[in-house]
Amino acid sequence: MFGWLKRIGSGRRATTRSDAVDRGIMVFEHTSEVIRCETLLKERELPVRVMGPPPEIQTGCDLVIEFPLIEELNIRRVLEQAGMLPLTIVPVTAPLLTPVDLFAVTDFGDYLMVRAANMKMTVARDTLEIVNISGGGCPDVPYLASEMVGKTLAAAPRPRDIGHTLCGYALQLAYEELCRRCSV
Repeated sequence: MFGWLKRIGSGRRATTRSDAVDRGIMVFEHTSEVIRCETLLKERELPVRVMGPPPEIQTGCDLVIEFPLIEELNIRRVLEQAGMLPLTIVPVTAPLLTPVDLFAVTDFGDYLMVRAANMKMTVARDTLEIVNISGGGCPDVPYLASEMVGKTLAAAPRPRDIGHTLCGYALQLAYEELCRRCSV
């Protein structure tokens, strides 16, 4: 099922510009585990971020956790105590193993759209009203849109508080990026 796990570790070690590996990725079986892991590690102020998986290991609606390798021991300790072990931890040693950024920002002049993974949120620049939510295929997307569209970023509920799927999580990332860019 996870044949790519064997491929990652096999063969010659690829080299980078400086031949130094400073980042790693953690791969989990389910997206919900990635979300729980991110929450746990960020609560402990460990420097992690959720990314799209490298093309070499993509299997669908996946996410991985990127982290500085210098923190690997601390991260492993925290995850072991929580009983949340990843399928594998891989140093990023080759371009094919580089995680994919989840964000794309499009400026439409009067509107600003942020895409995070497969979800998009658009706001009116002058009012910061959410004018559109689209993307994804999860069953809670219509509900999320009905609860958020027409409200300002400050007044809208956080997607993570009302959504329970990968799409809800991705929408939370788009929401946070819009809040950051719009200083909300």
